[in-house]
Amino acid sequence: MQTSTLRFTLAGGLLLGGLGAYAQPTTYPRNGVYDQRPGLYAFTHATIFTDYKTQLTDATLLVRDGKVEAVGQNLKIPAGAVVQDLKGKYIYPGFVDLAASYGLPEVKPPERTARRPPPQFETKKTGAYDWNQAIHPETQAAQEFKVNDEQADVYRRLGFGAVLTQQPDGIARGTAALVSLATAGHRENEVLLLERAAAGYSFDKGSSTQNYPGSLMGSIALLRQTFLDADWNQRNPGKEQNLSLRAWQEQRSLPQIFEVSDKLNALRADKLGDEFKTQYIIKSRGDEYQRLTDIKATGASFVVSLNFPDAYNVDDVYDASRISLEELKHWEMAPANAALLAKAGVPFALSAADLKDKKKFLPNLRKAIQYGLTEEQALRALTATPAELIKAQDKVGSLKPGLTANFLVCSSRLFAEDNVLLDNWIQGERYQLSTLPADYRGVYTLQVGSQPAVQMLVAGKPEAPELKVAVAPNDTVRGAISVQGELATIVYNPTPKNKATAVRLSGYYTPETRVFQGDGQLPDAALVKWTARRQEAASRAARRDSAKAPEPVQLGAILYPFAAYGRPAIPPQETVLIKNATVWTSEAAGKLENTDVLLVGGKISKIGKSLTAKDARVVDGTGKHLTPGIIDEHSHIGIIGGVNEGTQAVTAEVRIGDVLDPEDVDLYRDLAGGVTAAQLLHGSANPIGGQSQLIKMRWGAAPEGLKVAGADGFIKFALGENVKQSNAGEANVLRFPQSRMGVEQVFVDAFTRAREYEKEWAAYNKLGKGKQKKTEAPRRDLELDALVEILNNKRFITCHSYVQSEINMLLSVADRMGFKVNTFTHILEGYKVADKMKAHGAAASTFADWWGYKNEVRDAIPYNAAIMHDAGLNVAINSDDAEMSRRLNQEAAKTVKYGGLSEEEALKLVTINPARMLHLDQQMGSIREGKDADVVLWSGHPLSVYSHAERTFVDGRQFFDLESDKVLRQDMERERLRIVQKMLAAKKGGAPTQTATAKPTGHFHCDTDGEEKELDQ
Repeated sequence: MQTSTLRFTLAGGLLLGGLGAYAQPTTYPRNGVYDQRPGLYAFTHATIFTDYKTQLTDATLLVRDGKVEAVGQNLKIPAGAVVQDLKGKYIYPGFVDLAASYGLPEVKPPERTARRPPPQFETKKTGAYDWNQAIHPETQAAQEFKVNDEQADVYRRLGFGAVLTQQPDGIARGTAALVSLATAGHRENEVLLLERAAAGYSFDKGSSTQNYPGSLMGSIALLRQTFLDADWNQRNPGKEQNLSLRAWQEQRSLPQIFEVSDKLNALRADKLGDEFKTQYIIKSRGDEYQRLTDIKATGASFVVSLNFPDAYNVDDVYDASRISLEELKHWEMAPANAALLAKAGVPFALSAADLKDKKKFLPNLRKAIQYGLTEEQALRALTATPAELIKAQDKVGSLKPGLTANFLVCSSRLFAEDNVLLDNWIQGERYQLSTLPADYRGVYTLQVGSQPAVQMLVAGKPEAPELKVAVAPNDTVRGAISVQGELATIVYNPTPKNKATAVRLSGYYTPETRVFQGDGQLPDAALVKWTARRQEAASRAARRDSAKAPEPVQLGAILYPFAAYGRPAIPPQETVLIKNATVWTSEAAGKLENTDVLLVGGKISKIGKSLTAKDARVVDGTGKHLTPGIIDEHSHIGIIGGVNEGTQAVTAEVRIGDVLDPEDVDLYRDLAGGVTAAQLLHGSANPIGGQSQLIKMRWGAAPEGLKVAGADGFIKFALGENVKQSNAGEANVLRFPQSRMGVEQVFVDAFTRAREYEKEWAAYNKLGKGKQKKTEAPRRDLELDALVEILNNKRFITCHSYVQSEINMLLSVADRMGFKVNTFTHILEGYKVADKMKAHGAAASTFADWWGYKNEVRDAIPYNAAIMHDAGLNVAINSDDAEMSRRLNQEAAKTVKYGGLSEEEALKLVTINPARMLHLDQQMGSIREGKDADVVLWSGHPLSVYSHAERTFVDGRQFFDLESDKVLRQDMERERLRIVQKMLAAKKGGAPTQTATAKPTGHFHCDTDGEEKELDQ
């Protein structure tokens, strides 16, 4: 031993487990003598990655008092340093995970009981906090955190040295803390690296038992309102003491991490952040590749899970048929997610989050590299990027002087298949991960006593080695080898047919010389000495020969949408000339025989006979009928996370436009039924529901791409049994209103408040700029904003209605309060009040022949639509049902039988009439030059049950046609079979599998209450 340094081997290093524990001064008193050691170490002759891109060979790392003191080549080792010679070993910065709940109390979900509990309208949290339990930004992880050796050890064995910890609970979760994973002898104050490292958010209300929000759109609305309230609270400190809103504002300067459940929610979170000039870091679920262009456009950084789905057990044909194409493709493509993000230039950190079995993290990481992620990109995503995202690059993420001494010692390159994580040093303290030698696999010359030398091969993985011994020319037997620390045991049988001839060898392994040696016993009980000396050249050759070049990863195409009937690209906008069709214009021109229609640039360019157009694709319409695209005035398809926010009587702040689902196959099915546009409505659970969204069936577009740009705003009102919760069960007797009289008072109260709110803002806006600076602006209330829009004819009402008396009531309230009802929908007793509706200026959107399905429709008649039409109302036929929506042409045809409408007038019920109701008649609803090229070519008469839509165009793009549909079905089946075969091979190769389970595929209706689609109305 030298006088100036202490040296120790890898095996002997166990003595150093606690040497760094007392190096830092502390305010905590100690019961006993102080052992204040310097914690000074020198790691020499290693290959050191100081960061994800900088590699030093034969370098030295100096650590003092838990910090990196120096790193480089030819460093002078300070006196008193404990030296570890790491020749042939590798050192990397410790990993950082930004999505952990390490050391925090477990979040318990609300207790589920057989009987639904009564609604909880107010928070149960006492104190000057937010009105909603799911908003608790005052929560601080640092105050709840406790060192937990068992949990920390799981992360340490994966290579992590620090984690960002926060309870995954609630919509506004408070602050997260950056902590190291040092445990033995360490208190919380010693491992806390950053007390307030980030603020956390989600759309999931978590353990909150409060009713609101009860839908995804409610969560988004709550976040939106909280942004406004926090700003107002800051500007008006004397008006309301709210510790939650104060904490919210204080955290705005921190990195903002938003946890989402899928790529569409990632887009929703980013859109919300854009509204309030906040750039979120998105904690995602690993499916971002499915919307990569839109993901990149967010400008967000991501925390990406490596939780890949197991293969499905597809041996059974019936089981395999229950797995969706999306699930099959995601199994195949999920490992490529990180590589595709990197290729697109999206910054991301990798995380072990969402893995129930954290041991899968490193294998999944290597799989991601196999699927195209480079080693540099992987290392960056585990070190530098997470540190930079939370502004902790001065503490962790690299090995630079002054940073926390978090680093890994590896037997080989970090991501090599044969690498062994030997040590994880955290805050300058060693945590030994493996007692295995660095790498003892290879070809050996085995000499047992005086027997002729033979060749011995040690292969496989270090933790599960395989032994083969060439006992004679062309005769190799298998054996067993076990190495624990330096001790080794080898057993093999030269004559396997005779079980009593086993050779047993015990001894030790010397890593420096790569030699096994010791004592053994032969089958005849003779004791012998033995050695096994590694042949380097033969070992390298053996590794070369046995290393199979991985087969190139074969992946299917990404589809838009990533679901059944998706395509590799959205259909192009074309110049199309439809020739010799019978054209139903839904205009004064009526029905035109043998007429041509030219579609150019997404518009109807020309209508006439014998048209020609250069470079146009010609479609023969001879014997066929061309109509405007059908418009469904009342639909609930393409919505996710709940169609009702029925937790309060007035929820005008929620928006269907926040929760569009572009992957709902009902959009494609609507195209197959000739539907090109629809109004997506909030449900009918409350008198004043949420804001509607007008969409086009642009199958494959992102959520924002479905929206009709520049359209007027609409909102859902409702009357009748649903709003007073007549059929909601005995638990739901607390929410006002519980009677039809109460429903009227809700409307009166809401619009009275809206008028006062409007006056308050008008008074403020009348002030000059100088006076405004001295007077604080009123509190923005998104609920009242929507009602004021109604009063000012900037938002329009679609009201769910059945009974004559209630229709009269709302008309009376509207006249009193000064607003108009744009459309009564359902309106099955409209024939009784058509004159009053006409006088008010209301339109009617009804069913063709639905009746008898609940008490309040007992007076419904199939002549209703025709009677209202004859009374001079603008009438439409709607669906309120995904299945009926794709047969609206047939529903309209029923009015020819029930009421004697002409065929052309019947078709208008689902084309120009709903367009007028939705204030879209200047751009769609009829075939007229200059309008959107939303047209349908039918095989026959469009009102016939024997006709079908052969081609459906939206904006001049052919989103559906029968020929392409057949090809899509064939492609889907081929793709399914290809992936099923791949899964069978994976199972045969030992991959874990999961049981296939069919997911519910119900539909939303007006009264669907809850976040999941239900099958019944």
